Amino acid sequence: MELNIGIVGAGDFAQFAASAFRNVPGINIIAITDIKPGQGEQMARDLGATPYTDYDQFLENPKIGLVYIATPPYLHYQQSKKALLAGKHVISEKPAALNGFEAEELAGLANSLRLLYVVNLMQRYNPLFGIVKDIIENKILGLFLHGFFENYASDEKLFAGHWFWDQKKSGGIFIEHAVHFFDLFSGWLGEGKMISACQLKRPAFDPCITDRVQATVLYAGGLVNFYHGFDQPGILDRQEMRIQFERGEITLFGWVPVKMRLYGILKKGQLAQLREWTGDGSIIRHGQGADKEWQARGRFEDLKFTDHISMEFGEGIDKQDRYRQMLGDMILDQWKWIADRNHVRIIDERNAVESLKMAEAAVKISEII
Repeated sequence: MELNIGIVGAGDFAQFAASAFRNVPGINIIAITDIKPGQGEQMARDLGATPYTDYDQFLENPKIGLVYIATPPYLHYQQSKKALLAGKHVISEKPAALNGFEAEELAGLANSLRLLYVVNLMQRYNPLFGIVKDIIENKILGLFLHGFFENYASDEKLFAGHWFWDQKKSGGIFIEHAVHFFDLFSGWLGEGKMISACQLKRPAFDPCITDRVQATVLYAGGLVNFYHGFDQPGILDRQEMRIQFERGEITLFGWVPVKMRLYGILKKGQLAQLREWTGDGSIIRHGQGADKEWQARGRFEDLKFTDHISMEFGEGIDKQDRYRQMLGDMILDQWKWIADRNHVRIIDERNAVESLKMAEAAVKISEII
């Protein structure tokens, strides 16, 4: 069984994604379209694919089974709709569109045509996602209380005229970028409600550019703060996310996390359970025995805490390798659904719609500072 893919856009990320897709046996990249002839032709030569500069002609190729869209956000809606109407399955880069109404239209259209439509919200394909979800669902550290995601991103490649800064083309940071993390945390904590948001400018840098945003989302049990700033030198680009529980915390590092740290106190047997999920990791025991102060306050009276630990794992995994793995797992998961509609996917068209609606809510209630 084979899946023939046509790629829309020949930029750096399209080329990176292509390298991941080609690692999946049975996937063939047979066509590339880009409005810049030289760029598209070069990528097509490298991949042994047919180049196009006209999108409609590209869609007329009957051998293309799935269209992967890696263009700026303002093009996603129209390009996705055209591809679906041409009978092609679609995977689009985020966001689905610049507003939730268009995302819902695409999801409905795909369902009516029995075609695949999904946005590449690949964070749920990270092995660390599943480990954190298991810890939450099994209450290894008790109930969720609070969380944050802090994204101190580089702006080195985002020159003043880049489409990223033009909200008519990108939708702004909430819509273009934060959808990844709204979807990630809802995968862990369930549906959330946008409570507050703001957008910040640096007048000394450029009075027209919004380069930082902040949002607070209420989930069952507690709040999560999301901060995204695109204002750092490349060498200082860094991200951190944390989930706080009644008996400890989990911290992940990187916007594609490859390293996780757990700190807390565990019940008897839970350390062995963690080892099953995580494999080998560096564990430091800080002490043993029940926490008498907590028991005196009436909390966890029926529990015995036998391990007070710090645990780290994932160090040494290359972020780019993890990213390629996630992209490969994502497209394989979607391909299984194309072959068997009973297959339950990790993400589907609902993720595209709900993450965009959350981002849209942030934009609507945000103050511009």
